[in-house]
Amino acid sequence: MNDLCADIGYKSINHYGEELCGDHVDIVEPSESSTVIVLSDGLGSGVKASILSTLTSKIISTMLSAGLPLEECVSTIAATLPVCSVRGVAYSTFSIIHLINNNTAEIIQYDNPHVIIIRNFAVWDYPKTEMNVGDKKIYKSVIALEENDVFIAMSDGCPHAGIGTAYNFGWKREEIASFMETLVPVGYTAKTLSTMLVDECNKLYGNKPGDDATACVVKIRKREPMNILFGPPSNRDDCDRMMSLFFSKEGKHIICGGTTSSIAAKYLHKPLKASINFERSDIPPIAELDGVDLVTEGVITVNRVLEYAKDYLGENNQYEQWSFKHDGASLISRLLFEEATDINFYVGRAINPAHQNPDLPINFNIKMNLVEELSKCLKMMGKRIKVSYF
Repeated sequence: MNDLCADIGYKSINHYGEELCGDHVDIVEPSESSTVIVLSDGLGSGVKASILSTLTSKIISTMLSAGLPLEECVSTIAATLPVCSVRGVAYSTFSIIHLINNNTAEIIQYDNPHVIIIRNFAVWDYPKTEMNVGDKKIYKSVIALEENDVFIAMSDGCPHAGIGTAYNFGWKREEIASFMETLVPVGYTAKTLSTMLVDECNKLYGNKPGDDATACVVKIRKREPMNILFGPPSNRDDCDRMMSLFFSKEGKHIICGGTTSSIAAKYLHKPLKASINFERSDIPPIAELDGVDLVTEGVITVNRVLEYAKDYLGENNQYEQWSFKHDGASLISRLLFEEATDINFYVGRAINPAHQNPDLPINFNIKMNLVEELSKCLKMMGKRIKVSYF
């Protein structure tokens, strides 16, 4: 294993007037050394297309993650989802990106727009081998991964965007590649890149998509550890042990909570400099402590981070709320969502007397739930999470 990892993000928009999306993305990690990403596009739109694409991606990801050969996976799909007798086209098309040991990518493509690869911040025309499996023309590529490689898989709703309006023949794959080539060097996450691409498609459709459109982005990057300290330990005698473990870890250090930051200041023998500069009226101000990258208030700030995390996994509508502001919640969100790959939580179980006021909607259980829910969201973003309680 090397120190590379994959940042994976995707976004879909539905055909105008449809409740369900006819595209489906499945991400499976059969082991620590293997990740299977499948983007499937069902024929047409609505319920039927949604069922077909979901079934296709589930069959492929399950079989590949079980170690079955590509030929068997495709022949199973061919037998399960035959060609439409009316239109003469496949019921479901797919793109597969199989990451092995974070040093090799197998790309398998059937009838979807070909995956775009950006290497060294320029579009790369990678080698493809044509295969025939069960009367289906399959393209396969095996690529040695490099840091900052970006893979962009999409359904045909993306190149179809703007047909008859902005463009005579839609937004061509080459034009999409050039569009993404300008965004990649900025350093956006995979989720943000996929959101930008799909939002641009939506604009070209005049916000009334004529087809389901999905983009899935895989970004290869180096691992970046991050450490969060949240709350004092239940036993005061554990303060030094907790602080020692926290500060011994490599990577950036974030402390959430007034009491917790005071304990850290005492441990480091450094002054804690509180701020009265309210960046936002609804988020408490941050503080400064030498040796710590970020010091914020506790429950209110972390609760807002959780809110941003849930949105980030969904529509990503609140991106502008946290992507450039300097309040505690925005700063934590950027560190966790965009920078970190491995996150260590150090959570104190001490009960804050201030939270025992029955007029306040904050209690011990809410604090623990915040950590659990945020950890779950971060795992869904592809982060490695470890939580230690004190």
